[in-house]
Amino acid sequence: MREPLSEPFDAKSLLATLTELPGVYRMLDGDDQVLYVGKAKNLRKRLASYFRESHPSPRIALMVAQIARVETTVTRSEAEALLLENNLIKSLSPRYNILFRDDKSYPYIVLTHDSYPRLAFFRGATDRRADYFGPFPSSVAVRESIHLLQKMFRLRTCENSVFNNRSRPCLLHQIRRCSGPCVGLIEPARYALDVEMAMMFLHGRQQDVIGSLTAAMDQAAEKLAFEQAAVYRDQIQSLRQVQERQYVESDKDGDVDIVAAVEDGGLLCVNLAMVRGGRHLGDRPQFPANGADSSALEALSAFLCQHYLAHPIPPRILVNLPLADGEIADALSVLAAQPVKVGVARFTMQRIWVEMAEQNARLAMTARRSALSRQGERVEALCHALELEIEPGKETRIECFDISHTQGESTVAACVVYQGGMRKSEYRRFNIQDIQPGDDYAAIRQAVLRRYEKLLTGEGVAPTLVLIDGGSGQVSAAASALNELGLAHLPLLGVAKGEARKPGLETLFFADDREPLQLGPEDPALHLIQEVRDEAHRFAVSGHRARRGKAGRSSRLEEISGIGPKRRKALISRFGGLQGILDAGVDQLTAVPGISRELAENIYAALH
Repeated sequence: MREPLSEPFDAKSLLATLTELPGVYRMLDGDDQVLYVGKAKNLRKRLASYFRESHPSPRIALMVAQIARVETTVTRSEAEALLLENNLIKSLSPRYNILFRDDKSYPYIVLTHDSYPRLAFFRGATDRRADYFGPFPSSVAVRESIHLLQKMFRLRTCENSVFNNRSRPCLLHQIRRCSGPCVGLIEPARYALDVEMAMMFLHGRQQDVIGSLTAAMDQAAEKLAFEQAAVYRDQIQSLRQVQERQYVESDKDGDVDIVAAVEDGGLLCVNLAMVRGGRHLGDRPQFPANGADSSALEALSAFLCQHYLAHPIPPRILVNLPLADGEIADALSVLAAQPVKVGVARFTMQRIWVEMAEQNARLAMTARRSALSRQGERVEALCHALELEIEPGKETRIECFDISHTQGESTVAACVVYQGGMRKSEYRRFNIQDIQPGDDYAAIRQAVLRRYEKLLTGEGVAPTLVLIDGGSGQVSAAASALNELGLAHLPLLGVAKGEARKPGLETLFFADDREPLQLGPEDPALHLIQEVRDEAHRFAVSGHRARRGKAGRSSRLEEISGIGPKRRKALISRFGGLQGILDAGVDQLTAVPGISRELAENIYAALH
């Protein structure tokens, strides 16, 4: 139970000192823990709304009862307040703020500025060296669109290292998904026209594309170029099929986001649907943290404020619940440097979009409840099988370690985290150094030491269970590391693969005196252990391959006199890696900028 505050909070004194300027406020309890961070167009008016006799939300009433003091920061504008609020929420994680942990970058379609532009999937920071279209709500939506563009316009999708070194068309040309520019099967002007048509399509100008293709088809027919006219005809037919399938098409609203917040039985979901160029690209449901006892409107406001600070802001955002004021729209307009309309649907098509977004949010909630139920059953079975004692209300957190190397070289340790699901943002890798090559025990010991040494200074979160991919030797090494850190109380378990490494025959090793345990192949506890173990193995192997590949690419080239970072980068970019350089002849090496014939001969001699 929280002890009563020694001095009651004086709201009247606080309000008397507040300004009416925009800013950010932080509410703190008696232990100086931040309860809530908020922004305001008018600090005095906003904070006064908290200190009324009654509150419609029990959650807000509970928070207000814990306030010991309030700190404020005045900003120059609402947009600046929005930025500061978001930064503070992410850094402080106040318990009463709804937090959306959607830090993934959204995927795009990219068209490069090469002489024969390349069509590709892209995720990351954009620049001016290419044209980007999106964002898309998922990688599936991007790949479907790329497949569609390949079918209609036959643009190349291969990397430059492949494109520059082809001597005959690839399979994509044979199945009529690429026009074969790598071997000169299409003229540059004709390819440029296809690129222009693809860009028009991605901008939502399907009717303009059909008009241009129709004119080109008629012109080809007049010249008796019937084969080319047939190509245009097929493109037009593909476009018309796309239009028929596109049940949410609009000529008015080219780029629109639809945000629907739904609350049901204590579960909150905010579903983001995207319309780009008049085409509905799909949905992305998100479930916030700290959402218990919050309303759908509170979740909606929190999402709008947090999401659009990290992602592109479209000119129109449709919401399923009316917002109290225009603060959010005003702040987003400043951030986007253009007017942004945020509001409920007014027209029939817009209402259909919002209803679809709400329906998909409810479907996502149903699926999440089912998944949480299954996860809960597996966690409960694991705790029972291992005799783990979990504090009431505390989530089970499993951290699993695995080691990957090739004959002792480029050793990488991985640690993955399970807490109600795999938490990829909390995964960590460790490049293992200063040990005897191939010594897995020493590698596990080093990884465990490096992972948990921060717990001694109060940083990080202690796991409910430490899982080691390995047998009694690996468990002993991990136990030694935990003992050294004074964390011997943490439950520790090793999972060794069974005979012929067949799933279901695993043996579990304990760090204490308990005998090894084998669970039945259908035991949900074993299924959970297998899922976490397999994810740790995948993460370790991918890290090892990346480290080994980096060493392989750089070490042999670095040994050659005259090859510095710029020339090494140019060679790898041109040939796609060390193997491509090994396959290249002296004449091909000489074609790389900065590589003279003498240097090309030295490279060839050093690598062969």
